Amino acid sequence: MAKFTFEDKLWAVKEYEKGTLSHRDIANKLGTVHKTIQKWINLYREHGEDSLRKSYTKYSAAFKMEVLKYMDDNWASLNDTAAKFKIPDPSTISAWRRAVDTEGAEALLPKKKGRPPMTKERKKNDLTNETNESLIQEVERLRMENAYLKKLNALVQEQKKLQQKSKRK
Repeated sequence: MAKFTFEDKLWAVKEYEKGTLSHRDIANKLGTVHKTIQKWINLYREHGEDSLRKSYTKYSAAFKMEVLKYMDDNWASLNDTAAKFKIPDPSTISAWRRAVDTEGAEALLPKKKGRPPMTKERKKNDLTNETNESLIQEVERLRMENAYLKKLNALVQEQKKLQQKSKRK
């Protein structure tokens, strides 16, 4: 996916506003699809030039629900809703919708990233409970294996002695 500068986006919007080029013509010149150009135009019309600048934001669960509610109440398209709420990519709204449909509203709550830290209690509990049981089982298995090997070794030694006695005679 190509990255476009603010100047590229602004040029595309201005060219469309002049009426000299269509969505598709501008998209062909920039090497993208016409839907991208439409998205930039919608953002520009709704929020002005600054909406074409790259911005990274975290959205609260309440904001996400408000966006989905607006979309349902007004029968708005993804592109129109994204432009209205200044969301750079309409597919973000699709992901929110899918999450709510499959997992419920709790899916929109922010999730902690990364691995949870190991607390002292958790370390102790994990080591003592699980490790002790598994160690006891392993010790028992090794004791049985050791006893079996000792018996086998004793039988082999006994057979060797019998063979040596029979050869001497």
